[in-house]
Amino acid sequence: MALLSVLYRRPKKVDPETYRQRREALEEAAEASVKSGVSGVSAGIPDALSFDRIINGGTCPPMAIRDFMNYLVYVEHGAENLQFYLWFKNYEKRFAEAKTSDIALAPEWTQAMEDEVVAKARKEHFEKMKREPATAAAIFNGTDFEKHSDKKANPFNTPPRSPNGVPDQDGLTTWESMTCGGTSNASSRTQAAEAFLSAGAKLPFSIQPFHQEVNRIITSYIMDGAPRQLNLAAWEQKATVQALSYTSHPSAFRILFKSVDSALRLQSHPNFIRWSICNGNLPRVWFARFLGVALILIGFAVAIVLTLSKAGRGYRVLPLIAWALGMSTLVAAYKGMCVVLHGLHHRHVRPWELFTQDDGEEFGMCTMESFGSNNSYEDEPWVVKYQERNIVRKIFDREIWIQEPALRQIQDTIFLQALLAGLFFGLIFMAVFLAVPGGHFF
Repeated sequence: MALLSVLYRRPKKVDPETYRQRREALEEAAEASVKSGVSGVSAGIPDALSFDRIINGGTCPPMAIRDFMNYLVYVEHGAENLQFYLWFKNYEKRFAEAKTSDIALAPEWTQAMEDEVVAKARKEHFEKMKREPATAAAIFNGTDFEKHSDKKANPFNTPPRSPNGVPDQDGLTTWESMTCGGTSNASSRTQAAEAFLSAGAKLPFSIQPFHQEVNRIITSYIMDGAPRQLNLAAWEQKATVQALSYTSHPSAFRILFKSVDSALRLQSHPNFIRWSICNGNLPRVWFARFLGVALILIGFAVAIVLTLSKAGRGYRVLPLIAWALGMSTLVAAYKGMCVVLHGLHHRHVRPWELFTQDDGEEFGMCTMESFGSNNSYEDEPWVVKYQERNIVRKIFDREIWIQEPALRQIQDTIFLQALLAGLFFGLIFMAVFLAVPGGHFF
């Protein structure tokens, strides 16, 4: 596979403020839509690693959809977006395949209905904000800023989330029978009824198709305190609940899906690509940086000794090797890559992948399932086991081959850039020392 352009730049990290600006710009563009490939807004992502390709199973580890989910759980702490996204896509398919008589009981939630409810919900929300004392917490409640404000830089210290769900194995549909569990049937109905009443909506007809499943979605993703509560503004939450009180048609989830889809495409996906380019864990990357600096200093030490000695001027070319290797290693490490691992096209096994149970199954939650407890992982056995590993063992953790060709292509390009940068700076240092007169001290 050919290299990318030598001017290639990996995707920039998308913080909440950048995401908000991108989403607003996208909404202001009349011709833009969520499904028109908005993931391409971020530069540095080849088509082979597009959001849709990952979701549709067209990529290999470590860029597969399960790797994306693990990233959202353990690093970004936003797995509920992808969990809801996958559920909705499946729900949309199953609803279209349902009996015609059942579909007739759930009319479509039109755009005109949505606009009317959204306008009313927004008006009530802002009027309430004016009546109540405006505090920072109240202003940012239910927005991107609230969710990201308590996130830790350390991906192994997730803020604890209090689950409201009770494990349930009975299931409501064929799809639900495949899940890890969630709130029980009776509990789901009760909590969903409270959500409808709090939103000022009427209780929906229970004869609509997938009615019980919709109740579980409300109690799992929408209502306050839900185990996998989505990051929604108050008006988005209220408008969606009112839509679901009218129909169980997939169009009732339009607001939620638009919010989740844009968050995944505009923020999570570019950050996932950027994070996956790094082939080593944090201790290994810092070790590579130290090694790069050490080689550069060794090059300077040798150059100074040769300059002060009676050795011929030609010997001063020798430090170029140390400078080029050191600077290349340092540049690659700055972008999260270890050149030694890259030479083998390997990557470190992630901490949550390192430890297996006695029966050979990996530790982990049912993150690929639509219903279940929250996505907190502090109680998983691997967390303590990994923290107890000494620093040397972390630096030389187990490695695994990178299967995805597009990712290897990106890493090959970054490696070439690092070599060129190392050679460039090495030649500059060499030219400086060649120009300095010899000391002839020894």
